[in-house]
Amino acid sequence: MNFRSFLIAAAWLAAASAANAQLSIEITGAGANRIPIAIPDFGGDQTIGHSVASVVRADLERSGLFRLVDAAGLPSGDAGLPPYADWKARGADALAGGRVAAAGARYDTRFRVYDVQKQAELGGQAYGHQASQTRLIGHRIADYIYEKLTGERGVFSTRIAYVVKTGTRYELQIADADGDNAQTALASREPIISPSWSPDGDKLAYVSFEAKKPVIYVHDLTSGRRHVVANFKGSNSAPAWSPDGRRLAVVLTKDGRSQLYLIGVDGRGAARLASSPGIDTEPRFSPDGRWIYFTSDRGGSPQIYRIASDGVGGTERLTFEGQYNVTPRPSPDGKSLAYISRPNGSFLLTVMDLATRQTQILTDSVKDESPSYAPNSRMILYATEIGGRGVLAAVSADGRVKQKLSVQAADVREPAWGSFAK
Repeated sequence: MNFRSFLIAAAWLAAASAANAQLSIEITGAGANRIPIAIPDFGGDQTIGHSVASVVRADLERSGLFRLVDAAGLPSGDAGLPPYADWKARGADALAGGRVAAAGARYDTRFRVYDVQKQAELGGQAYGHQASQTRLIGHRIADYIYEKLTGERGVFSTRIAYVVKTGTRYELQIADADGDNAQTALASREPIISPSWSPDGDKLAYVSFEAKKPVIYVHDLTSGRRHVVANFKGSNSAPAWSPDGRRLAVVLTKDGRSQLYLIGVDGRGAARLASSPGIDTEPRFSPDGRWIYFTSDRGGSPQIYRIASDGVGGTERLTFEGQYNVTPRPSPDGKSLAYISRPNGSFLLTVMDLATRQTQILTDSVKDESPSYAPNSRMILYATEIGGRGVLAAVSADGRVKQKLSVQAADVREPAWGSFAK
């Protein structure tokens, strides 16, 4: 059994039961120098306008980078220039105003973003949509505002995957990044672990025990179809996509020991990446595809290493602090590495600056596992345990913004944050 399998088995043994499939979010921290922004309800259709603006407000506040300014009683500028002096007096540095108009069975939502201090319009967009797409439109507007005001892409319209355990039932669920709109991709009486998003965001690789052993599948979320990628003798585990979406790094024990292999997404061409006298597991490609990071006990204790993805050259050990460092996850921008360390007996989310090799512990919990970066590298989603129950949490890469995402009375683990929306 590899390190990840051991941790997962121990975690599921402590699981609680009874579930509500809706994630809820609790923000327990905020970043410094938050941008004060006003977002009044959008004009026009009051129901849709309120719903869209509510999603935008919640998204931006949840990021920890924005502070909402009271927007009551002042025009937003959705039908002309806003009263900049009035908004400045309210303390707003930025303003977003919009209007929703019914267009038959559809809606037309338009919005603009303003720099209040400079009295300048920063841009805007228009969307045609159905009422059922109101939350999606809100997420996209929040993404636009976030990028205009921070210079970085927003992740509000991305998706997350995770596993919910209710009694003896396991569900692989997909939800919006805010935990809403949860959908079940797979339900089983056997464990489901290690979900991993394809680079295009259309597929998930994961391990299912429905065949009474660990088997790797790739699941097309658009069609609902899936196929077996690895069902060799022994264990098939820890799938990780290559950046081009053509291969998976996996862990197989078909030759006796837990070793790293590369295999085509169609299940063909399995080739061992390296040979080790110890346990090698938990591979992850670097965003440029050059490296594969992994966990190994080849040095006597579980530590993090990397090897060239073509297998040429030797391995490089990256972690030296402590006797336990596992589950490496490189950031999408290639600058940092998130992993789980165990100082003083607690499993804690830790990050390493890959340029300086300096490390920082981001959490103060006890049983963190399964870190997963947001596609803009700003936040890290992970699983932890509170009161004997698995919950999802997120923390900013600098440790200042903390969130908890929970499913009432259920055990939630194995988070994976998807790529940017297409």
